[in-house]
Amino acid sequence: MIELSYPGELTDADNLAVQLAATGLSGDACESKSRLLAQAARVLSAMGGERPASPLPLGEGPGVRAAGHGHHPSPLPTNLRLVPGEGTVSGPPMAFFVPGRIEVLGKHTDYAGGRTMVATAERGFCMVARPRGDQQMVVIDARTGETVRFAIDPELKPQVDSWSNYPMTVARRMARNFPGACRGADIALVSDLPPAAGMSSSSAFMVGVFLVLSEVNRLPARDEYWHNIGNQTDLAGYLGTVENGQSFGKLSGDRGVGTFGGSEDQTAILCAEPNQISQYSFCPVEFEKLLPVPPGYVFAIGASGVVAEKTGAAREKYNTASRLATALAEIWRRETGRDDPHLAAALGSSPDAPARLKAIVRAGVPGEFTAEALLTRLEHFMVESGEIIPAAGDALSAGDLRAFGRLVDRSQHATEHLLGNQVPETVFLAASARRLGAAAASAFGAGFGGSVWALVEAARADDFLAAWAGEYGSQFPQHVPLASFFATGAGPAAFRVC
Repeated sequence: MIELSYPGELTDADNLAVQLAATGLSGDACESKSRLLAQAARVLSAMGGERPASPLPLGEGPGVRAAGHGHHPSPLPTNLRLVPGEGTVSGPPMAFFVPGRIEVLGKHTDYAGGRTMVATAERGFCMVARPRGDQQMVVIDARTGETVRFAIDPELKPQVDSWSNYPMTVARRMARNFPGACRGADIALVSDLPPAAGMSSSSAFMVGVFLVLSEVNRLPARDEYWHNIGNQTDLAGYLGTVENGQSFGKLSGDRGVGTFGGSEDQTAILCAEPNQISQYSFCPVEFEKLLPVPPGYVFAIGASGVVAEKTGAAREKYNTASRLATALAEIWRRETGRDDPHLAAALGSSPDAPARLKAIVRAGVPGEFTAEALLTRLEHFMVESGEIIPAAGDALSAGDLRAFGRLVDRSQHATEHLLGNQVPETVFLAASARRLGAAAASAFGAGFGGSVWALVEAARADDFLAAWAGEYGSQFPQHVPLASFFATGAGPAAFRVC
């Protein structure tokens, strides 16, 4: 992870913007991030001393969206405790930028051991923090003032369907995996990611909280840490299990946040490189290759305004795709006697494994899913991970944008007709982007709402975005208030500012 060791005041936004250029952010992004970091620093400074008499209500939260978003704030968790101001330790703050993720290709492949192609946006979370002298955590959204407070404890009970679930889950897992690592922190943060738009705002939030607590508690110096986490890809894999509840090495799992995802998001957030698309395989996380973003091109992002919530019914739809992949691997192990850990390993176990698995499923197997559902899920995984991504990587390496665009179109078609996680709005955005001249365009993220990326020439990005937003607004005027359209380069991984 890049560490700037910025020597100045975080509130000096102009000077900070100059320093941020060393991270690979564009000039506009440097200015934007410096302003957000300065805003968070001012709020953190104002927090020193007395706290409000009672916590602010929990609502949408900082760039992530809770159930009942915006209209009826979630009730205060009964286990949240007020903290006295004297718990704060004085000293210079620490600051981090944690970006959102762009999934170029690799729809629902990572948790099954498949491949993905990812990059980061130049938008994300700006966090400024300071250590405390007790076990209390105070996390405040510098933009809205919404605040969550709790004590770091292995028996902490996070509140599902509230944004407090994310920092509380991180704190609980840390306390369980690293006994005695319970020193808290005050964190002021602000995000410029569109909320619940499929750009991994929840994962970025959790990564940022962990980075703060890791520093405050000096986790890398502990035996349990370096015996299990030796590099950034290991850390990405571990933080993926913090979110999904699985174990990592000898670090025991926990309940997670309630979604059965993989570690694609954390890998992008922690391992991305500026102006590059990274190709990885998963379970475990393994780097495959870097692919340059075509010179003169940027990502245009169209956030549909249909929230891609991982709560309630939407979470169940997301988890069904994961359970189908898990069921396929379980069927394979039961019927063959092999111990392949996931679907990708099963398919790669021999040249005839895909045909054997299909035959087993067609013959009929007991379980919650029909043979048709299992075969459709299998077909999508094989096409996306096994065919499209390797070919798309070759096309990018060769600078063949026409071939790359055709392969991305194939991926979009497969996600619409095989994976089935699209909504009319994202289908329209992908098709509209191609009609307007994008070299490639695809929906990304968990699905059932969210965003679409389009690869466009930087010189015409503003005109493209205006036309794209106009077409979308004409077709779906009801979503205009929540929809957003912006351009971004492929940004750097998370970095520490000071």
